[in-house]
Parts: sequence; C-alpha cells; structure tokens
Amino acid sequence: MSGWRLTLRHAPALRVDARALQPATLAAMSRTEVERLALPHGRDVVALAEWFAVQPLPDSDGAVLELDGDLRRFDRIGWALADGTLHVRGSVGDHAGSGMAGGRLTIDGDAGDLAACAMRGGWCEIGGSVGDLAASALPGDMDGMRGGTLVVRGHAGVRLGDRMRRGTVVVFGDVGDFAASRMVAGTIALGGRCGAHPGWGLRRGSVVFAGPAPALPPTYVPIHSDARVFWQLLARDLARFGGPFAPLPTLGVQRHAGDLAVQGHGELLLPHR
Repeated sequence: MSGWRLTLRHAPALRVDARALQPATLAAMSRTEVERLALPHGRDVVALAEWFAVQPLPDSDGAVLELDGDLRRFDRIGWALADGTLHVRGSVGDHAGSGMAGGRLTIDGDAGDLAACAMRGGWCEIGGSVGDLAASALPGDMDGMRGGTLVVRGHAGVRLGDRMRRGTVVVFGDVGDFAASRMVAGTIALGGRCGAHPGWGLRRGSVVFAGPAPALPPTYVPIHSDARVFWQLLARDLARFGGPFAPLPTLGVQRHAGDLAVQGHGELLLPHR
C-alpha cells in the first residue's frame, strides 16, 4: 500500500466527477492501474493519465492521496470519504467532502457550492472560501451535516449549515445570509461578519458569533439563566481553532433563544467582556 501524488497537467474542457479519487482505493492500485482509472467527463469517461502526472509517495504513512493544481472543474473531491488522507494543493469544484464519514480532507484553496453536505464524520478543512450551502443537505435530502468537523479559513456563502443536525462548523471569515437556517442541532462558530437573517427557522443548536455581533432577529429573546459551565466547555473546545476563537474562554456570553417563530429551542451566543 502506498500513497500517490497526482499533478494536473492541463484542465479538462468539461466538468469532471472526481468521486473515485479515494485514498484507500488508489493505495491498493499499481501505477498503471491508477493511470488507467476512468473519470466521467461529460458523456465520456477519460483515463486519469490524460490530465494528471502520477507519482508515488514512498514515505507516506497509510492511505494518502495528494492532488496538485487548479481543480475547479473537478467536482465531488472527497465524496463519501471514509478513511485516509486527501490533500489538495489548489481550489476544487462543487460537493467537496459531501457525505464524508471519516478520514481527513484538506484543501489549500477555495471550494465551490455544497461543500461538506450530509457530512457524517471526519475532518474537512478548506484554506480558502466556500460557496453556498456548505454543511447543508444534499439536493432532495432532508438532513444537512450529521457529524464531523468543517473548518473554513476564508468566507462562506449563503445558507451555511442549512438543516444541519450534528457536528461542528467553524468559519474564520464572513458568511452570507441565512446562516444556520433551519438548523436542528450542532455548533456553528463564526469569526467574521454575518449576513442578514442568522438562525432563520433555527430548531436547536448553538451559533457562536466570535466576530462582530449581528443584528438579532426579532424572534429571539435573551436568556438570563446561569450558563457559565456550559459556556466554558464550549469556549475551550472552540479556542483550539485559534484566530478569533482563541480568546473565547476569557469572555462572558449573552444567550438569545429561538427561533420562536417555529417554537425553536436553539441559541445565538454573543461573547462579551
């Protein structure tokens, strides 16, 4: 078993379904088998060697796959990843990390729409920004992210965490409108500015605003019960991500419950000195 590095030689003319690029699967293949692996490209299937130079990673520990290049026309990278390590040095297309159950996916650049949708486990970290509907439900599904951790070092588009049911989402930059919309459970922590309508239709779960406090919706009310123990546990867990989340354990918190328009029991958490 060995790891592989795939270096993009030229971009495809059409979009490519890259879900077959699984570290554990490729680790069991020979170099010839990897080069012959076919990926859907429009109505055709094209061998991997048509686009990538394939090189072994002799010093890799376990199932490791590295992808180098601008992969914005490659969708579903890390789709349903269950184990192994997949590292992308560049940007990727839509559905990155969707349906992940385990393993580790790291992307140095940006990701398109629907990143980490229906994620169930593992670690997905994006060094740039993500598009709309990250950590939300796949088209046609009712449930959003169901477990694992999504870290976005840049910004996120609209409807981050829509229908999210479990897990942790951490965004260092700004997020668009309707963050945590229809959220059922889990934790979303935001380090930058938040667009209009945060927590719209929130059922349960916690949304932490480590950056500027948003304009609170009228369907949220302040809670005055003592939450110091709960807050310290949550704040220390988020502080490990660093950046705007590092000071959280030294701060107090204001809790606002809702969304009362849907009889929700979630909360918006505003840290303060």
